[in-house]
Amino acid sequence: MAAGGFSKLPNGTVVVALNLPYGSAGVRILVHAANRARALTRLRNLGLRAVYLRGNASPPTPDEITAVLHHPDGLVWRTAPNGGVGMPELWHPIRALLRRPVPLA
Repeated sequence: MAAGGFSKLPNGTVVVALNLPYGSAGVRILVHAANRARALTRLRNLGLRAVYLRGNASPPTPDEITAVLHHPDGLVWRTAPNGGVGMPELWHPIRALLRRPVPLA
């Protein structure tokens, strides 16, 4: 089960944010869709089968919402924040995550 949350936008669509384990650090994925179910279906169609959203513990920030709304695919990711150390990583399209091999720990 992934930590995450969602925000409903004024036009009725939602932005879903999920923290998923990936490699040693994990990733934060943002999805823009018509509703929460469709957002999770988009991820499942990409091969992330065991993705569920329970509750709203970690909703997307306004900066994250802006990032996903300005991306043409409406589906972006970056490594999970590490407590504010260093510069934050830029957002990447989901294709870059799916092509990337998982480092073995």
